[in-house]
Amino acid sequence: MKRFLSTAYSENAFNLASLLLRLTFGLIICINHGFPKLMHFSNQQAIFFDPFHIGHKWSLILVLFAEIFCALLLVLGLFTRFAALVLVIELAVAVFLFHKGQNFEHHEPALLYLTAFASILLVGPGRFSVDGLMGR
Repeated sequence: MKRFLSTAYSENAFNLASLLLRLTFGLIICINHGFPKLMHFSNQQAIFFDPFHIGHKWSLILVLFAEIFCALLLVLGLFTRFAALVLVIELAVAVFLFHKGQNFEHHEPALLYLTAFASILLVGPGRFSVDGLMGR
């Protein structure tokens, strides 16, 4: 009981927690958000949210880059902080621009992803990652 209530943690627990965070959120955003956007690319390219006025198609391409490529890098733990930064930027746009003025229930999923990817950005990939194996 004393150990359960302790604020200390082992290095292995930290590395396992980092792995679980990367795998869970990386795979979920890739499978539930990235792949559906890729599958419906032709339908969405003309109507996709374009907050920076670079064109609907290019905004969609950037989101696909984040939600598929960077999410898979995150799952592998390769260039983890770069991938997490890209996802943090993408989700900050979703939270603060796309969902602006909507009820909290629309903000909640994006806020959860933003928090998870910001945590990964801060703590890094952990030892159970390609980056960790390479000694970065």
